[in-house]
Amino acid sequence: MRILGIDPGIAIAGFGFIDKEGSKITPVQFGSIQTEAGTDPGLRLKQVYEAAVQLIDTYKPEAMAVEKLFFNRNVTTAFTVGQARGVIILAGVQAGIPVAEYTPLQVKQAVVGYGNAEKKQVQEMVRIFLKLQAAPKPDDVADALAVAICHAHSCTLTQKLNGAYK
Repeated sequence: MRILGIDPGIAIAGFGFIDKEGSKITPVQFGSIQTEAGTDPGLRLKQVYEAAVQLIDTYKPEAMAVEKLFFNRNVTTAFTVGQARGVIILAGVQAGIPVAEYTPLQVKQAVVGYGNAEKKQVQEMVRIFLKLQAAPKPDDVADALAVAICHAHSCTLTQKLNGAYK
């Protein structure tokens, strides 16, 4: 199963594609979608959407996992991140991909085993899980891969539970 993990943002949206075969998780491609500060917000959202569509068309994921918005003190940032999440989710839904959402706490719990883990711990576990030479940069990319790994673990559990109750 190919999974696309997304750490949404309007300036930088991290993405990571992984393949999951049994208990094996392999990185496929990862990086970030970046838009330029000072550009019209509508145009930035369009750029994020079009880049997401292009990535989905190119790598053909079977599932998408998006980090839920963590409400911070900067309301303006929260709104723009929410808008970016919306266009990214729209790209996935339009492509017919099931979209799952995970809180930062759920992602940290799945990847590190501790919901209050530090960013550095998450980055190191992503590096270890995917057998990478170094943690992906910027942080948004490592976070996107962590979301994909979280989904890989969660979908396995869900499949097992569904099979047990059929």
